[in-house]
Amino acid sequence: MSSYLGGPALFIGEDTTFMLLVRPKLDPADPDVRKAAEQAGVSAEEFAGPGDLWALVLDDDYEADGGFELPGVRDTEVEDFAERLQAAVSTGEPFTVEAGAVLRLEGRPTQHVRTGESYVVTVHATPPEPEGAPTVSLTTGPLSRASLQAEIDEFRRDLA
Repeated sequence: MSSYLGGPALFIGEDTTFMLLVRPKLDPADPDVRKAAEQAGVSAEEFAGPGDLWALVLDDDYEADGGFELPGVRDTEVEDFAERLQAAVSTGEPFTVEAGAVLRLEGRPTQHVRTGESYVVTVHATPPEPEGAPTVSLTTGPLSRASLQAEIDEFRRDLA
């Protein structure tokens, strides 16, 4: 899942409970982008944007549903976060990895009948705006440690 709308994406979770850190890159020549831009009353180029804006999408069955943009976040900061997350997951130990004041992931190792050596990940996300917005938290089910490592590896390759 590391490529989403043409840009790098880190997907952590399952179908119904997940976090997606993504830098979408929309193609102004894409017919769907042109149609959406027309409906929005802007040019396709303006609608597609510069393709360098990171976003965080959260979804679960209970309370988190949606996401927010991360203005000012640079690829180097995301790469640093992904590198630290990769190192933490590789240990098989409990971890906490932060990306500034906006994102904190806590991983708890577990053994699961279906997924084997796994992590349950709790995501804490605080929107950068409006100031004082509440932190949203969600917890995934058991995620295979090998699959999580593969997702992070692919994401880091897409960033390069």
